[in-house]
Amino acid sequence: MYLIPQPKNIEFGEPDSHFTLSYESYVVLEPSCGEKLTAQAKLAVEALKEELGFAPALTRGTGRPGDVILSQSEAMAPQSYRLTVDEKNVCITGGEAGVWYGCQTLLQMAAQCGAVLPAITIEDEPDIPNRGFYHDITRGRVPKMSFLKKMADKMAYYKMNQLQLYIEHTFLFRDFSEIWRDDTPLTAAEILELDRYCAERGIELVPSLSCFGHLYKVLSSQGYSYLCELEDSEKMPFSLRGRMHHHTINVTDPESLEFIKGKIAEFMPLFTSKQFNICADETFDLGKGKSREAAREKGVDRIYIDFVKALCEFLVENGRRPMFWGDVICGFPEMIKELPEETVCLNWGYAKYQREEETKWLADAGAVQYSCPGACGWNQFVYLIENSYENIKRMCTYAVKYHSIGLLNTDWGDFLHVNHPEFGIVGMIYGAAFSWNTQIPEFEQINRQISLLEFRDREEKFVGIIASAANQSAFGWETAIRFRELGVAEFAEDHKAYIAQQLDLLDNAEEKNRNLEEIKGAVYESIARMDSRTKGLVKPYLTAMDAIRLFNELGRVIASRAYGKNYDSLPDAWKLAEELENWLYHYKEVYRSVSRESELSRIQEIIVWYADYLRGKENLGC
Repeated sequence: MYLIPQPKNIEFGEPDSHFTLSYESYVVLEPSCGEKLTAQAKLAVEALKEELGFAPALTRGTGRPGDVILSQSEAMAPQSYRLTVDEKNVCITGGEAGVWYGCQTLLQMAAQCGAVLPAITIEDEPDIPNRGFYHDITRGRVPKMSFLKKMADKMAYYKMNQLQLYIEHTFLFRDFSEIWRDDTPLTAAEILELDRYCAERGIELVPSLSCFGHLYKVLSSQGYSYLCELEDSEKMPFSLRGRMHHHTINVTDPESLEFIKGKIAEFMPLFTSKQFNICADETFDLGKGKSREAAREKGVDRIYIDFVKALCEFLVENGRRPMFWGDVICGFPEMIKELPEETVCLNWGYAKYQREEETKWLADAGAVQYSCPGACGWNQFVYLIENSYENIKRMCTYAVKYHSIGLLNTDWGDFLHVNHPEFGIVGMIYGAAFSWNTQIPEFEQINRQISLLEFRDREEKFVGIIASAANQSAFGWETAIRFRELGVAEFAEDHKAYIAQQLDLLDNAEEKNRNLEEIKGAVYESIARMDSRTKGLVKPYLTAMDAIRLFNELGRVIASRAYGKNYDSLPDAWKLAEELENWLYHYKEVYRSVSRESELSRIQEIIVWYADYLRGKENLGC
């Protein structure tokens, strides 16, 4: 039997000792359980019905033999629990959050054992108190509410307790219609609904709003471009690279601070959380335009920290705990002391073998920090599962070593969030498992566990199969975007250098495509082993694998035409164009199953551009 996260202490009873959860059983809330646990017990009963086909009755009072008994104990740590199964009862005792986590353990047991549960005693609590997931809903995709709620359900199942959604412009601000008018933003009512939904499941929905850099839609608008660090930002040609690289706010204009405060003031009352993430990362243009003189006089680090400090103090004055990304301040960590002492530094690092130096520097400077690894899906059709495992494992280890108070596992949407966001569940589970219990299983072991518990693959192969797919990419989405944007003069040389580094990957593209066909066959075979609730992910995965194959072929054509590479054979370009267009039809269906329209049109535009390129259509300027 697998349990994710792995509990700290497990003792099994006698092999023939078990408890049968009967249709006549009750889930009993003892008087110690408050209103929140009452609501959560109802959710647990509904989940048990999905696993067993019947639901135990729910009541309050004193349990009897045959019941599941829930008891809240003030003597236990808030997130700890004790679960016992014997021949008479299932008993879950813990702090308020702990009882809820014990219910998730019971649900995982029922998923594998049905109604006949083995005798067991589990004592458990997390290594890291705050265990979160961070999802980009700005750069390419705005999820449907049904997807966001499903995400919250998954997080609860694996004992996570924080969720953040990355927003630049994809919220329907009342006074800033110019920045969201051509997107499909979340509304205030939807945020309120999601906040309530998360809270019921023990998850804190923490507001996250880009407040410094990464303000493309804001600072390229007619109404607010004058606040941009660079002149004439509204006249800059659009490119996916450019919108991520530029559009930092001018900190020397007093109106900038008031503008950002106004956005925060409208956004933060929608959340019950008393925390707020201002982001403040990747301020690439700071000191290079309108603030050049101030940067020369005071230093870029000074004008950076002064603006961050002003925003943090504004939040503290409004009863909120500030959070911000730590990439910039890692260059001058001693300045962390100037921020309000409760400020949380979100220390991110996404390399497969991420080093620990930044975590140490911030810890030595006295920072209160979260460690922030990545699910490693951005710019990929299939997530880099092995990379995410190694990255998250290391960042969780550093979190414990340097006393980080939280882990925030990230899933970004660089270059239009082309990947299917449900694929992020594997990386999400790694973060949940490794932050709860930093005794981390081996890669193959945890993948078998996830295959069975999450994907309901009885042969425990599914995650291993999909993990091998990303390794077959020879011409990835980012390479395709960079080739498409070679006409943007500012980044042309950088794009050329990047593409040059990737071209050798195409030498064995045909072999990789043959591997993909075998992997697809294994996915098709897995359908017979999977639960009906998880088969819906099969088509998205097969579509993504087809994308890898088609882009590998596209890359070979480009390498031949544009870079003089020679191959024994090349695909028929017109046929490949048709395949791309047919693939796009299915991709859009998959995309719309979980996402609003958002920037789907941009993805379509890129695919159509490449289909025209393959047919040799002239004048394909960027």
